Amino acid sequence: MSATSRLTPVPSTGPSIKLTPRPLEADLKHHDAEEPPREEGVRLQFASGKGRGQYQTFMFWLLRAIAACNVLALLAVCAFLLQNGLPALSWSFLTEPPRQMMTQGGIFPCIIGTAILSLGSLLLAFPLGVASAVYLNEYAKRNAFARFVRLGVNNLAGVPSVVFGLFGLSFFVTFCGFGVSIVSGVLTLAVLTLPVIIGTAEEALRNVPDTYREASLALGATKSQTIARVILPSALPGMLTGAILGVARAAGETAAIMFTASVFYMPKGPDSIFSPVMALPYHMYVLATAGTEIDKTRPLQYGTGLVLLLLVLGMNLLAIILRDRLQKRH
Repeated sequence: MSATSRLTPVPSTGPSIKLTPRPLEADLKHHDAEEPPREEGVRLQFASGKGRGQYQTFMFWLLRAIAACNVLALLAVCAFLLQNGLPALSWSFLTEPPRQMMTQGGIFPCIIGTAILSLGSLLLAFPLGVASAVYLNEYAKRNAFARFVRLGVNNLAGVPSVVFGLFGLSFFVTFCGFGVSIVSGVLTLAVLTLPVIIGTAEEALRNVPDTYREASLALGATKSQTIARVILPSALPGMLTGAILGVARAAGETAAIMFTASVFYMPKGPDSIFSPVMALPYHMYVLATAGTEIDKTRPLQYGTGLVLLLLVLGMNLLAIILRDRLQKRH
């Protein structure tokens, strides 16, 4: 038999089978004919991988440019307020009440009123928001009532602030009889910021690993002990993010307090929780829209806006420092 032929082995028993030699050269040619498609597929795979890399690079730079535009817009607003409001800042501007039809004097009652309304609403909304988030995430995760509550919270987060202001006017001011006062303003702002705090607190609880819960329960702790001593301390830094957002929104609201808490002018601070207050956003709105001396109050408008911005940034910075310390501790 030729060395260039390949024979199929003949079985030892059974009928005789005719051997059909197949040339080895034919096998080699057939094998060579199949090689090019495989190499072409490899080249296509490399090409598609290169295309994916280019697409990822393009999307990375696009998102980076969008983020840079947002930062530049924020810096432009800050620079504009600094340029126009910095000349109006002085010790008397920060410590005196307004005078001469709001064209002179300072904004001290406005600063006090804004701080009272913002911190008061936070003291009410934060415990209620955390308690609601604990119930939704730890006790009623997937039932129909929890889905209904989540739907309501998400919808309330997108409601315009003027709607909350009208609700506060009709319920707290008129129905409850609190009048235009700190109580009405604080309760209205608490309702306004509650959806934001519930959403961020629930997300923070959801980010706590389940292994923490399982380990605590395995050591003999009850569910309430696990929540109080393990889950809440771990989720507290994330919950403070909701508190930051809530304070920032409450401090900058105008429509929600113009019907419930703010007045045009007060020579001093409030006497009680049932007294009205001046607030920075409403004061700035009055300076820009009311009166006949709007041009004379222009520096006061920019100065008030700058003080409001610095006040919100200061609250946010304080909360961020507290959050970072809690993260290091836990």
